[in-house]
Amino acid sequence: MIAVKNEGIILEKTNLEFENKGVLNPACIQVDDITHVFYRAVNHRDVSSIGYCQLKDNKVVKRLKEPVLFPEYDYEKKGVEDPRITLLEKIYYLLYTAYDGKNALTAYATTSDLVNFKKHGVISPQISYADAMDLIRNKHLPKRYFHYERRFKRYRGPDVLLWDKDTFIFPKKINNLFWLVHRIMPSIQIATFKDFSELTSAYWHEYLKTFERHILLDPHYRFENHKIGGGCPPIETEAGWLFIYHSVGRMFLRKQYRAACVLLDRANPQKVIARLPYPLFSPSSSWERNGSVRNVVFPTSALIKNDRLYIYYGAADKLIAAKSVDLAELLTELKKNPQNYEH
Repeated sequence: MIAVKNEGIILEKTNLEFENKGVLNPACIQVDDITHVFYRAVNHRDVSSIGYCQLKDNKVVKRLKEPVLFPEYDYEKKGVEDPRITLLEKIYYLLYTAYDGKNALTAYATTSDLVNFKKHGVISPQISYADAMDLIRNKHLPKRYFHYERRFKRYRGPDVLLWDKDTFIFPKKINNLFWLVHRIMPSIQIATFKDFSELTSAYWHEYLKTFERHILLDPHYRFENHKIGGGCPPIETEAGWLFIYHSVGRMFLRKQYRAACVLLDRANPQKVIARLPYPLFSPSSSWERNGSVRNVVFPTSALIKNDRLYIYYGAADKLIAAKSVDLAELLTELKKNPQNYEH
């Protein structure tokens, strides 16, 4: 087992209207000695926006009293949620979940200075769940994919759009392509493209027709038997792309969110070369077990500082905390569990 250090609580809610219910699921980026944190802030009307603070040595040194991104358009009127941030070719890409009260889709914004953001709208497939599943129905996929179709149609209506969340891009182009990680439940997929303008209805139609080719990870171990989803934008190491994701296990009708880990091939990230057969960490502290949603650790950012990997996560959908591990130790442990497969 890997020694995981608890770095404690990083950020909690305030009495400010936009974040008076909870703060969670941060997008973190390091610039010099400052960690810039864009976090999901939830108010008592359950509408989310994106707040901002700065950390130095994991202590808050600056925190804005207003959100930096908030609902402005119909497609995000009930929430701008769960941001992930990546720096690629001098542009910061902040991808987030746009929630309108019924549909959860991926949208994105860009900035060059981490201050002024430009929204670019929805990029995920805007197709009904029923139509999407019709395109992939004959791909010999596990029945659990279609369980989610039935569930969403039952609770959200027959015209609900395909939910597409937990989305971010790699911090590097590979073969001159963007690599985008996203999650159509219950698994994690990868899309590649040369420019965001390619992500049209026609693109996603063809993508769904060949859906099995785009799967990166399926739930595999018992601790993730319910579903998995993208966590932290991957970090390139000599051993491969280090990718922290979240897993959800269900036992006796109770769900528990954990952090999990894989290593992806540097030249072809769709090739999994190692996978940790147990959770990297699980809810253990009181603030992880009790909150708006019980038993949740939800990793969304990872940074390397002084040869340690710091993982920032939402705890119980209420506050933000961090854990750290020795990077070399983690990579060594991963290499003991080779997988060597690709879809």
